[in-house]
Amino acid sequence: MSIQADISRASGFLKKIIEENLNEKESEWIRSQETKLRSDGKPQIFYLAFSFSSRFIRKEKLQLAPEQLAEADEIRQGFQCEHWNLLQLVRTYFLLTYPYQDEKTYMEQLTKLYETADIDEQITLYSALPLLPYPEELTRRAAEGIRTNITAVFDAIALDNPYPHDFLDQNPWNQMVLKAVFMQRPLYKIYGADQRKNPELGQMLVDFARERWAAHRKVTPELWRFVGPFVNEEILSDISKVIQSDDLLERKAGFMALAASDLVEAQALLDEHPEIKENIKSGKLNWILIGKEVENTPQE
Repeated sequence: MSIQADISRASGFLKKIIEENLNEKESEWIRSQETKLRSDGKPQIFYLAFSFSSRFIRKEKLQLAPEQLAEADEIRQGFQCEHWNLLQLVRTYFLLTYPYQDEKTYMEQLTKLYETADIDEQITLYSALPLLPYPEELTRRAAEGIRTNITAVFDAIALDNPYPHDFLDQNPWNQMVLKAVFMQRPLYKIYGADQRKNPELGQMLVDFARERWAAHRKVTPELWRFVGPFVNEEILSDISKVIQSDDLLERKAGFMALAASDLVEAQALLDEHPEIKENIKSGKLNWILIGKEVENTPQE
């Protein structure tokens, strides 16, 4: 598996799914655009195909088979198109169909798309980052996407997307996670969350939690996932507060954080709750389950 997608294979994969889901009118329009893109390659043709797709293609949710999901992950580790709709798929296909061999020209056209895109188009452009050519050149663009206040656009880059994990430097990665916490997004959907934990992020989130508590506000229990490995004596007092919460989800998250810590005092605290410790060890209690429970719990 590679963090650089095989463009040809990815394009073929998308085309096959598209063909399985289009009606005849949609298929005819797609074929006409493919012909223009491959024979002409003029930027205007590219822009029109990308933008006008919404006039011809439905925003229908895809229903993908398990073998298709497995193939997607083989093409690009972490690629999760099961969350896409048909229009996103078609637009991404056009992004891979347009001639990309000349890096300078391709990046110029891609930049224009990002700068003029409406919300739906932005969602596609950020979701498509794992498949696009020249991924190393798109880190600045990804960092800009994180700064948006439009939830759907933020989710396109931050959730179910391997690009941030693979390419963002630590600072923009940390800012992304912190913003996801602030926006109350489901943190368990951040790809590679455990691999990118770091002490600076842990401290940022502890500081955030303390500010919220001072204002008599709650924080998402998922926050402690990023803190556990970096628990020191000072942070242990915060975790102790969490495991004494009236909120069951908060207590579960606090115990998960203790389990991730190497601090002797943290392990001693966990040892006082052998049943919970065993549930964590067996996997009956884990961050995915906590995240899904949080997501399905009404927020303040």
